[in-house]
Amino acid sequence: MTDVEPGSIRAWVLAARPATLTAAFAPVAVGTACAWRVGALRWDAALAALFGAFLIQIATNFANDMFDFQKGADNEERLGPTRAAQAGLLTVPQLRRGIITTFALALGTGIYLTWIAGPAVVVIGLASMAAGLAYTGGPFPLAYHGLGDVFVMVFFGFVAVCGTAFVQALFVPQIAWAAAIPIGALATGILVVNNVRDFEGDARAGKTTLVVRFGREGGVREYAFLLAVAYATPVVIFALGWTSAWVCLPLLTILWGVRLFRSVVNDRGIALNETLAETAKLLSLFGILFAIGIAL
Repeated sequence: MTDVEPGSIRAWVLAARPATLTAAFAPVAVGTACAWRVGALRWDAALAALFGAFLIQIATNFANDMFDFQKGADNEERLGPTRAAQAGLLTVPQLRRGIITTFALALGTGIYLTWIAGPAVVVIGLASMAAGLAYTGGPFPLAYHGLGDVFVMVFFGFVAVCGTAFVQALFVPQIAWAAAIPIGALATGILVVNNVRDFEGDARAGKTTLVVRFGREGGVREYAFLLAVAYATPVVIFALGWTSAWVCLPLLTILWGVRLFRSVVNDRGIALNETLAETAKLLSLFGILFAIGIAL
């Protein structure tokens, strides 16, 4: 990253980690499809939810960059993509200001959604912001105590999908609860690849992820379970008669999922960076196909 100037726009873009924004896009797309399904689509609310989700994701990325650097989890032995603080591209005070600014913009989006959907949005927004900070910061950082996976499943699955449907329909459709499961599972899969790659360094830094706690094989089994849940859910939704067979469109990506699982089993270290990126892309395509299937 010698071509990136410290404090530059490119440094901020790197810290924002655009590749991770699929984890914010997919649940909003699926939640919007659920609202469409019950005849309650509102494009203004959907776009506001997407913008807010992106902002909260970016602020969380800034926070992770800052807190992991401060705690020593990001150091010269890091295997993953470059982190801004660890590489000296952004200082801790700069990242702190970035977190505050980005959350403030998200709060502005939340005010608009509150005007549309009522005070429940305040609870959703504040809880999401607090969780974003608590993921690697605060007195009990979730990621350092094996709760990162639960955080991702809850907030990138149920909160994001059901919340997006709610701000449009003003209630949570039954299908949204089920649709949140595969989206949350694949988003969690991104984290699992990250933790499988970094488990040795995390152990040295005192970051007790589930992979550190249960070993690399435990992480591999978790990834397999998450994929199985993701691909089984559309079939179950169709079997229950909630939608047509179009909801099974995501099964077109199943061979991709199998290939990624084999990579998690066989690859080590830096080689898993590509698997992590591919898992994020899988979430994006799965989410788009799932949204189309639900809408149809």
